[in-house]
Amino acid sequence: MGDVLTGFHAAWEFASDSVLIRYERGIRTPKLFQTLGERRVPLTALASVTLTPGRRGTVVLRAEPRPGADPLMDAADGQLKEGCDPYRLVVPAERATLAEYYADELRARLTDAGPAERHLVAPPEPPLQFKAYDGKASFDGSAVRFRWSWTGASSAKWKAGDQSFPVAGLGGVEWRSPEILEGHLRLLPREAGGSQGAADRSRPPQPDQDPAAVVFGLGYGPVHESLPFAAAVLAAVRAAGPATPAPVPAPRRDPADIADRIRHLGELHQAGLVTDEEFSVKKAELLAEL
Repeated sequence: MGDVLTGFHAAWEFASDSVLIRYERGIRTPKLFQTLGERRVPLTALASVTLTPGRRGTVVLRAEPRPGADPLMDAADGQLKEGCDPYRLVVPAERATLAEYYADELRARLTDAGPAERHLVAPPEPPLQFKAYDGKASFDGSAVRFRWSWTGASSAKWKAGDQSFPVAGLGGVEWRSPEILEGHLRLLPREAGGSQGAADRSRPPQPDQDPAAVVFGLGYGPVHESLPFAAAVLAAVRAAGPATPAPVPAPRRDPADIADRIRHLGELHQAGLVTDEEFSVKKAELLAEL
């Protein structure tokens, strides 16, 4: 192949063994596409290719990735809106013949539609971070950290304290789009078997009460920030395998931050949300971090 097919918001550059998808950065381009920038998709990562009529004089070329081949699509778990599908290229009708040619060429090179044994499409590169409603999530490639917001986090999360999750201790990631009710990102422990949504996994607490989850909300955890984050964590978890490296030590805290947290803990204590014993234990833990 070796040619380019340009559509709305993206251009696909075809090679003999892959497709390089370059996304536009225009004001009307979905923010997820702008965040991704470009992605090289090996043909071995694709299960099928379709070409269908689109709206208003367009045709739609879409490639379906194999299950397990792309951490971004695995993390999305079918929740992306049609317009934010990174494997969907909308082409003007006058280029329909060219689009059909490339669709046929791609189909002729596909060899396997079954689940992939490993990720074949590169994940977003850490470090990554985003702001959720109840805290800030960060990922440096080796551990995920949740730092709770004093205005949005529940008392259960404040009692648990800020969290650090080494990749080796994780079994998966549960991402629920911020565009639906109760959107959140939850980290699944390795003892859950790494299976997303396993039927035999004990029911976790609600995301707003779970120290292994951050919750989204209006303007918090948008798709273009939280989904690449989830994909990067998922890819790292899968690449880590069964090995268990040493736990990542928590960083030293800013004294001013400790003071704010003790002040908020006192407010919870006065409101009756924290017992005398819990207040004393947590205050001692915070002071020990200075």
